[in-house]
Amino acid sequence: MTSPDSLFFQVLLLLGGAVIAATVFKKLGLGTVLGYLAAGIVIGPIMHSIMEAEEVLSFAEFGVVFLLFVIGLELNPSRLWQMRGDVFALGPVQVVLTGLVLTALAYFANVAGWRGSLIIGFGLALSSTAFALQILNDDGDMNSRYGQRSFSVLLFQDLAIVPLLALITILSPGTNEAAATPLLDFATAVGAVGAMVLAGRYLLTPMFQVIARTGAREVMIAAALLVVLGSAAAMQAVGLSMAMGAFLSGVMLAESSYRHELEADIEPFRGLLLALFFMAVGLSLEVDVILDNILFILPAVPVFMAVKALIVYGLCRLWGSPHDDAVRIAFLLPQGGEFGFVLFTTATAAGLFSSATASLLIAGVTLSMALTPFGAALSKRFMSGETREELEEDFDGAGADVLMIGFSRFGQIAAQILLAGGSAVTVIDDSADRIRQAASFGFRIYFGDGTRRDVLIASGIEKAKIVAVTTQKRETTDRIVDLIRSEFPDVRLFVRSYDRLHSLSLRDRDVEYELRETLESGLLFGRRTLEGLGMTESDAYEIGEDIRKRDEERLQIQAVQGLGAGREMLFNSPVRPEPLIKPKRATVVDEMGSEQAAETT
Repeated sequence: MTSPDSLFFQVLLLLGGAVIAATVFKKLGLGTVLGYLAAGIVIGPIMHSIMEAEEVLSFAEFGVVFLLFVIGLELNPSRLWQMRGDVFALGPVQVVLTGLVLTALAYFANVAGWRGSLIIGFGLALSSTAFALQILNDDGDMNSRYGQRSFSVLLFQDLAIVPLLALITILSPGTNEAAATPLLDFATAVGAVGAMVLAGRYLLTPMFQVIARTGAREVMIAAALLVVLGSAAAMQAVGLSMAMGAFLSGVMLAESSYRHELEADIEPFRGLLLALFFMAVGLSLEVDVILDNILFILPAVPVFMAVKALIVYGLCRLWGSPHDDAVRIAFLLPQGGEFGFVLFTTATAAGLFSSATASLLIAGVTLSMALTPFGAALSKRFMSGETREELEEDFDGAGADVLMIGFSRFGQIAAQILLAGGSAVTVIDDSADRIRQAASFGFRIYFGDGTRRDVLIASGIEKAKIVAVTTQKRETTDRIVDLIRSEFPDVRLFVRSYDRLHSLSLRDRDVEYELRETLESGLLFGRRTLEGLGMTESDAYEIGEDIRKRDEERLQIQAVQGLGAGREMLFNSPVRPEPLIKPKRATVVDEMGSEQAAETT
């Protein structure tokens, strides 16, 4: 029978805790990081099931090493160049300024000496990449201007962990005793970094080319682990952090043709070990210390979050962000981050402050992360309603046979067809970025909101023979169509549809022509795939046209009888249509209109 003290039992306990806690916390919208921390706290300080927290932590630190390697792999130089202004200007200023202010607060609060306060300040200056990106993705704002700026700051913060880990080594008490040969130590470190760069440039890619020819998957995985752990060990041997070695090797392979395969090979190890790292942090948390200092933690966390948010807001405004974007970023990045745990535990091991202080800091960071989703929701109260950059509305020269509202990818392609056919097109869009981008390619478009009657008149809707509505969001499209039908009932409307339900809705609004945004591309893609499998072009075309015909007939019946009508038309069809909407634990209607039960994906 397995003993509760055995290694096997402890591994099972950690795995079970990780699975349960991560699932529960993800469902609650708090993120998996907090779940892992909570699991570690329950297993260790509360249940006392695992007492060797330091041993677990020393092994789990390899999760941070793998994370830095993956970050290095993702640093494509061209991508960095596009965001260079925010990554290498706003990012450094935010980290340095926030770090210095929080360092001063920590020092005057007598949390630690000046060396420890420096690490505390800069550790709290880093935000949670996992939390921030999760909120951006959930809100669909990853590609927005404020989302890209937030990501740029987070990217530099991820880079900043490398010099900050090196700073711990420099500030550690043992460094002064070995100061007799500072030049030699510096030269050794520089030489090691130079050797890593040369090895990455001239040895790693040829090595992976040779290994790839063997066709052995397990050898490729072993080689990836060898590169990460070997580079980490090399940096540790010269007194630098293992994370720095892994990061450098990742950067050297960022342009390699094997980058994606390496990332896929490393990802499972990174995910598991990083989860173990956060659980080990929870295992090592001194709950008694937190309870004894609860009156300090509760006010300290809001103070450091407020200071950080104010600095981020001011810097974003200084860098040209509008008020609302600056507010969003400030409320998105005020929390402490995952790398704060790394810095604080490493600083404790280096003797810069006690484990009790580290427990206080980790508890504070954990609480700040838990408050982040609430802060993001609270940010709306501080917004002025200015949601996008505004340009001057100048419709001089507007008025053509076709008025196009919306100039995203769909509209750009359609406009090219119209212009190539000799038709004059007036385009309006409410995105300043798209207008500037289109102008650089020679398009003449106007800044304006298509949901406003005065804008439609100024842009020439009364002269237009056809109005093409090619906006992205269904809600925006519906508002424009309803406005035009109400104010300009004789206008011919050609509309971009979001999905089948939207198409039926638009037909109810009496639009002359609607097209689902993915229908034609999906039909063409399927035809070309059939041809790639050996079918003749004519046969593939006939199948595509048959699908198109069935779909249109079904739509016409549904427009009259309702969405569930016409199911008998599917009986003679050899295909199983794709779902109409995202599957849920209920009956859903697929793209062709048939009902089916589906599980949540």
